[in-house]
Amino acid sequence: MPHDHGHAHMDPASGDRRVALAIWANMLLTVAQIIGGVLSGSLALIADAIHNFSDMASLVIAYGARRIARRPADSAMTFGYGRIEMVAALINYTTLILIGVYLVYEGGMRLIDPPQVAGWTVVILGGVALAVDTLTAGLTWSMQKGSANIRALFLHNLSDALASLAVVGGGALILLYDWRLVDPLVTLAIAGYILFLSIREIGGPIRMLMLGSPPGFDAHAVLDAVRATPGVESVHHAHFWQMQEHAASLDTHVVIDNDAWPRQQQIKEEIKHMLGAQFDIHHSTLELERADDAHSGAALFGRDGGCGH
Repeated sequence: MPHDHGHAHMDPASGDRRVALAIWANMLLTVAQIIGGVLSGSLALIADAIHNFSDMASLVIAYGARRIARRPADSAMTFGYGRIEMVAALINYTTLILIGVYLVYEGGMRLIDPPQVAGWTVVILGGVALAVDTLTAGLTWSMQKGSANIRALFLHNLSDALASLAVVGGGALILLYDWRLVDPLVTLAIAGYILFLSIREIGGPIRMLMLGSPPGFDAHAVLDAVRATPGVESVHHAHFWQMQEHAASLDTHVVIDNDAWPRQQQIKEEIKHMLGAQFDIHHSTLELERADDAHSGAALFGRDGGCGH
């Protein structure tokens, strides 16, 4: 089956409140780190504040996408606005990859020349950031199971929480053993984890925006089931895609036997019922062709160049 409907369903307003709370928490952390950096003269704190500001931006993007996605279809967007969440997910995964690449560069430079690190400052502020990042990840954990948009956001916050945990551990090692190499090593480990998660997950939004078939979807099995419908001779020009993340769609031409042509409406209804019951496809456009007038040599998937059918 193309979709997993076991994901948790949450009232949209409740989900919006969770994301809004996460935005406020990250905003307060950003302000606190900027103030702390200015008062202590720590450029590292200000740099981390900028990183947390990027987290807040990802939250704002995800929140805005959630709200826009619920708009009904109109003349400008006849398929609706649901795919805006895929755009938001793509933006957030891309920023994660950029952050990961930057951290690899920064960690490599610090391996060459490990800087002096204030252990207590790292531990205390890392602990505060860990609390906020854990709160944010917790708020979005149950929501991410059914949304690529929120999943990208969750991974953003999870990576931050793990980074904060690693930073606290690194600060402790610096305090105990004055091992300055721990800071760049932890940075490189975090960067590798961020890049692994982001590269693994970014394919989903790209596939959907490219109008790819739903992941895990056996297109041939669906078309075989259509062909097996009594009265159907063949199919061609099939298109599978997702209008929204959990809404598979099919557009195909169905060739009807000459003898069965008087039952064409009944055959169409049988196919649509079968698609919904067996494959969870509830949006299908079926163009029926009589066998005598059917397009010959048509491609099974996509369209032929210049084909009028």
